[in-house]
Amino acid sequence: MSVSSTGHSPTNVHVSFEIKSAQLSSVALMLKTSDWEQLAIDLENRFGESGESPHFFDNDALIVDFSQLNPDLPVRDISVFLATLRSCHLMPAAMRGANAAWSQSAQAMGLALAPPELSRARSAASAEKPVVQEVVREIVREVQLAAPSALVIDKPLRSGQKIYARGSDLIMLAMVNQGAEVVADGNIHVYAPLRGKAMAGAGGNTSARIFSLCLEPELISIAGVYRTSENPLAPEVRGKPAQVRLSDDGQDRLLIEALKT
Repeated sequence: MSVSSTGHSPTNVHVSFEIKSAQLSSVALMLKTSDWEQLAIDLENRFGESGESPHFFDNDALIVDFSQLNPDLPVRDISVFLATLRSCHLMPAAMRGANAAWSQSAQAMGLALAPPELSRARSAASAEKPVVQEVVREIVREVQLAAPSALVIDKPLRSGQKIYARGSDLIMLAMVNQGAEVVADGNIHVYAPLRGKAMAGAGGNTSARIFSLCLEPELISIAGVYRTSENPLAPEVRGKPAQVRLSDDGQDRLLIEALKT
């Protein structure tokens, strides 16, 4: 069935579908090694059913980013690696930053070719500078946030429970216990003790912040930059009203500051 150049169907012909452009939220996995077996193990340990955060993803579309790997990397079978991603509730949909051979292989495996990442670039010199706090840039969701709104939760979160405020802020009016997780694409406000994991800016919003009246977290994260309890908080903020934000110098440092009450 032919379609006119204006996008309208021929007169008196029923069209059973319509194609439109769409913006979909996705997850970008930036590869830092080509050891596919080790990658599968690390993903299982972090996001598998028996890992640290087994339900962090909700069948999100995934872009596999090759831009940090050797451009001459030979093509290998990554079907096991892709199967591991799916077992972690991720749906591999596209690939970017790969050489021509990998791009051709990706299409043969049913993956689309995504455009290069448009996020801010960092110089090699600044990336090598030591930072005050141990932080890691890992998986960052790429999503255009909806109009400002907030999800309000007024009951405590027990260990094993997770709340995700997709496209909005999250306001907790009760305690977040150890083993619980609160995630938001916007800011996270906890008007009670925060003792579990808190991940703000999950959609890549580097301006997001975490606020708590009693900051005692297992893990805190802003736009993928995180810090765990293995690196203890300073006495002036530990167990006290405080906020967490990213530094403004482009070095992906978490700043943890006391709130004036």
